[in-house]
Amino acid sequence: MFRHKGKGRTYTHNLKLASILSLVAGLVNITGVLAVGTLTTNITGHFAYFSEQLFLKNSRMALIYLIYILFFLLGAFISGLIIEWTSNHKSHTSYIMPLSIEVMIISVIGISTNLFPHNTSISLIISVSLLFAMGLQNALVTRVSQSVVRTTHLTGLFTDLGIELSQLFFYRQKDQQLQLNKSIFLKVMIIGCFFMGCIVGGFTYQHFQLKTLFLPAGCLLFALWYDSLLFQYYHLKRKLR
Repeated sequence: MFRHKGKGRTYTHNLKLASILSLVAGLVNITGVLAVGTLTTNITGHFAYFSEQLFLKNSRMALIYLIYILFFLLGAFISGLIIEWTSNHKSHTSYIMPLSIEVMIISVIGISTNLFPHNTSISLIISVSLLFAMGLQNALVTRVSQSVVRTTHLTGLFTDLGIELSQLFFYRQKDQQLQLNKSIFLKVMIIGCFFMGCIVGGFTYQHFQLKTLFLPAGCLLFALWYDSLLFQYYHLKRKLR
């Protein structure tokens, strides 16, 4: 689901990518909200809060929201930088490093409850770390899928879904309807998996707090293992022909 690019990438690849990483995003998002009261998978709301704090002349809080925005941007930048650099050497593994960094970040935060007392500074570190990790993931998903898959931008997804649902009344040709149905299903899958991640993460957080982040870390590790397993299978299959 990660290795294939360009014409070699299929709808199934995007569907697998969308389902597992939107689940991860939902789990991370609800954990961030419940643990530190911060939305960590997008920055739309943070721009509004940043503007509000500027209006209220609360420079400290305005700076914090600006830091949130910049760390998400930094995550996307680092992810893009890594992918561009590694694709010139081993293009089929260019996704491994960003995902590995993301797994490391959310795993470390998952054990932070036992390592550090909960205070304002730690809450800020948790928030910016999760925003950075989601910036990494969003840039990776966008690059790998060539902007077909977006795992966290539900506003845009609902907008596109509404447009495509309206097109069902007008597209009559079978090939058009097939393409439209596949696109609708992909968006519904992303929304559904994100929502499921939020629900599961919410219930899990009641018992395990920040250790809930081991769930998305496990999902990412499974995705890496599954992708590697498929690659080895198809490589062996080609050699035996």
